[in-house]
Amino acid sequence: MAGGEVEPWDAEQVLALAPDPASAKAGQAQARATKWSAGGCSDRALWGLCQGSGKQPYQTAVELAGPAFRCSCPSRKFPCKHALGLMMLWSSGEVVAADEPDWVSSWLTERSTRVERTADRAEKKPGEVADPLAAQQRAARRADRVSAGMAELQSWLDDQVRRGLSGFEQRGYSELSRLAARMVDAQAPGVAGAVRRAAGVVGRGHGWPGELLEELSLIHLTVSAHGRLAELPPSLADTVQSRIGWTVETARVLAEGEKVEDDWLVLGRVIEPDDYLTVRRLWLRGASSGRLALILNFASAGRQLDPLPGRPGELVPGVLSFYAGALPMRALLTQTAPRLPGGRPGGLNARQALASYVESLAADPWNERWPLVLADVRPARNGDGWALVDAAGDGLELLPGTDPWRLLAVSAGDPLTVAGEWNRAGFKPITCWHGDRPVVLS
Repeated sequence: MAGGEVEPWDAEQVLALAPDPASAKAGQAQARATKWSAGGCSDRALWGLCQGSGKQPYQTAVELAGPAFRCSCPSRKFPCKHALGLMMLWSSGEVVAADEPDWVSSWLTERSTRVERTADRAEKKPGEVADPLAAQQRAARRADRVSAGMAELQSWLDDQVRRGLSGFEQRGYSELSRLAARMVDAQAPGVAGAVRRAAGVVGRGHGWPGELLEELSLIHLTVSAHGRLAELPPSLADTVQSRIGWTVETARVLAEGEKVEDDWLVLGRVIEPDDYLTVRRLWLRGASSGRLALILNFASAGRQLDPLPGRPGELVPGVLSFYAGALPMRALLTQTAPRLPGGRPGGLNARQALASYVESLAADPWNERWPLVLADVRPARNGDGWALVDAAGDGLELLPGTDPWRLLAVSAGDPLTVAGEWNRAGFKPITCWHGDRPVVLS
């Protein structure tokens, strides 16, 4: 190793510490030696100074035995992106052995004292924090930062209503990018992502003003809902918190989340890779309950995703623990028996499918995608694109850029059952059935 007596972790172990996918991606972006100074490692810790947006660099340290993390940045994610970036540098051998500076030694001594004071405490229950008072104080500080960020965003949105979009094509991207960075500082990563999506719409195609208004309307809805959190039903308040960027520990979901036991049909999966992180969405439907569910998996670039619990078209017996929300779909699976072969699922016609999507938006206006199973549909030309058309002649447009030829090859003119994702831009087929035989499309 580059220094110290502790063998560096590999990148996968480091990224497994990330509290959410956005943090993992941000941590990888910080893993550049040019961003760091005064760094080093001992047999106890790593440390370094990372230049952020302010004048003073952030002091970042990692106690290896815990691991435990300290950073002077405003984020209260544990670990923050700077700690993750420092550990990624360590894993690649770019952190050298050095004497611990005073601020690191003092922090380690304080931590050791706290550990000794709490050594006789009972073992924690799932989702329980070691120091509830400190956790409450951290949450209160973050809530204050989020509220300040939401107030700034509300003021900006009000200004746009007064000014209109005239000239926005020239100034919009830079303004929205600045706002997105401000939302990161305000510890509202979900809102930051929504603002970045809005920035990406500016000037894109002839219809960009309409698309931008849709994105800004959803952002405004988030800001307004945040201001009324105390008045909202608990499930909707959970959804708003999630959209803002508050996360829930896996242990808490497993311990407290709604549990549904069923044979879960794997409707299909979607894999979205980029330079930093690969995301996999696995859609399930309960054979008895009819409940829809989403399992998310993440892997850093170049790493393998966890094995699938079952292939599309198979049944997976198990218990799902659902994340709380107004439209609870994301869940964690505890598989209870080997997977089983599944037959062709029942489906909806085009009108029923759209009605189910409208119902989902009534529960969660921020819902970005909705799983659908369409029965007895055929691929057909629709202007310059394609659509899936049912027996009544109604259809759903395929997502622009979707390759229809595999669907056409399987169909050969016969009706199919097709599972996929629907969003505002169109339908993305992911699995189809020819008879009882599933065919993976994505």
